[in-house]
Amino acid sequence: MSMRSSGDGDGAIAEINVTPLVDVMLVLLIIFIVTAPMIAPQAMKISLPQTAPVVQRDQAKNEVLVVFKDGSMQYKGSIVSEAELKAQMTADGKASKYQLQVQADEAVPYGRIAQVMALAQAAGLQRLTFVTLPQK
Repeated sequence: MSMRSSGDGDGAIAEINVTPLVDVMLVLLIIFIVTAPMIAPQAMKISLPQTAPVVQRDQAKNEVLVVFKDGSMQYKGSIVSEAELKAQMTADGKASKYQLQVQADEAVPYGRIAQVMALAQAAGLQRLTFVTLPQK
């Protein structure tokens, strides 16, 4: 018995069609390229300070607040003002059930960080952490 790849069509197909596999792989590659910059803190153009590593004891639900060099803030993926930030944190209604992780550029003045901390406290937040990079 021999396989025929051409002819009257009675023979088995000798090759696998890889076109759907290539299509799926290209879609996955595009998704990775688009989402990768959102995951890395360095992609947000902030320079995190370096400290000794600390292990988080409890695994609460985390929300990330990014404070840029110029003092602008990004919460849940969008740029927000102080009033919008306070409204969003208060509207969540679960202020005591989640932890706010602050990713502040090391060039941000302490006064701005103090304002953010007071804003979070006014919204009823109980847990606040600062994200840093491990020392080399």
